[in-house]
Amino acid sequence: MAENHNNAFNAYTRRTLGSYSYTTPNHENCGSSIMIPNNPRFRHFQHELANSQEALLVDAADSSNIKLVRAFYDALSARDSHAVLNLVAPDLEWWFHGPPSCQFLKRLLTGESSSSASTAAGSFEFVPLSVVSFGSTVIAEGRDAVRSVAWVHAWTVTDGIITQVREYFNTSLTVTKIGDSDSDSDSGESEIVPASSDSGGFPCVWESSVSGFTGKSVPGLVLAI
Repeated sequence: MAENHNNAFNAYTRRTLGSYSYTTPNHENCGSSIMIPNNPRFRHFQHELANSQEALLVDAADSSNIKLVRAFYDALSARDSHAVLNLVAPDLEWWFHGPPSCQFLKRLLTGESSSSASTAAGSFEFVPLSVVSFGSTVIAEGRDAVRSVAWVHAWTVTDGIITQVREYFNTSLTVTKIGDSDSDSDSGESEIVPASSDSGGFPCVWESSVSGFTGKSVPGLVLAI
């Protein structure tokens, strides 16, 4: 009965994997290893497995970048300057679009102490309502109901460190993808154009959702990554 069972199993294995050979080690009760030669079905399986593993790596990188940015907001909220400095590059590139009076992040990071502006920055809380990642680019958005302002941050994460932030206040932002975000991020370049201009038909991957809550018309920009 055992021999018939083994024969049936071997026949099923041949049908599933195609032709194969196996070798048995010289040690008893060690089992056997199956050696699979060129087999179109198995090569297809290997290709699918490689794609799945690559997707998992991308997801893991996205998750890691999101955690890093959330840790930054936590440190900023706690006014933990030491933790903030450990998360950002010493030469952090900062880009701003919006009313000059809303440059709260810059004042918090640089420690500017210019009277009322410093007081306003010190009381401003960046609490992200959503955080998403597209490769090395992490997008966060939030709002301040008291000041009636909405903000969007587009962070660039390089090797586990925040190297760039593009900040938008009371601006409707649309993010389009012009290629592989990981390869494009190596150059550290993104293109910003008015929302009314032609973005070349590139797919929209994200749009700000809180800019309309201010109750007034706001300018629109497209960020191509």
